[in-house]
Amino acid sequence: MAALAALAGFLISASAQDEDTDRGKRLALLPPYCKHTQLYRRWAPGGDNPAQIARWQAAMGGNQNFSHLHHYCWALEQTNRALYFERSKIERDRALRGSLSNFDYVIRNVQPDFALLPEIFTRKGENLIRLGRAHEGVVELIRAIDLNPGYWPPYAAMSDYYRDAGESAAAREWLEKGLKAVPQAGALKRRLAELNAKGAR
Repeated sequence: MAALAALAGFLISASAQDEDTDRGKRLALLPPYCKHTQLYRRWAPGGDNPAQIARWQAAMGGNQNFSHLHHYCWALEQTNRALYFERSKIERDRALRGSLSNFDYVIRNVQPDFALLPEIFTRKGENLIRLGRAHEGVVELIRAIDLNPGYWPPYAAMSDYYRDAGESAAAREWLEKGLKAVPQAGALKRRLAELNAKGAR
């Protein structure tokens, strides 16, 4: 009995260590502010630092925005799980679908001028495209561009979608629109050069 109890204790301890390791890996893939958001700060090392919480609250336009941001961090975790950890399409799609409700929660609850909204719309749009819901995804990417025409990632996502769909002209058009708004965006320049190189073959 003592041996069984010792084995059970070892397995529980090992499981807890694995969970801590997994949490650490997941956190490492997230933006630095995530560990200071609600719920994350309960277990993330250094997450409950009042000075850092106050710093990020101020950077995010106040607690009205920051108090909801853990849902965005969850959505990013679910996205990372789909992209890097899940092996089956069923599990990948489940994680991507789960991210959508968390994106929507943040979109509903933050202020309309919240600086991260273009990024959130872009991430949501990308996941909708990954789920085969491209029409909805394109709508979200356009919302991101409308909010901040100088934010280049939605142009890149739009171009990547059309490129992968075999529509090179549309892919090039979105890159050109993006470079008109953000001439210094190296990621857009690189994509356009690649498209032009393929077109010249």
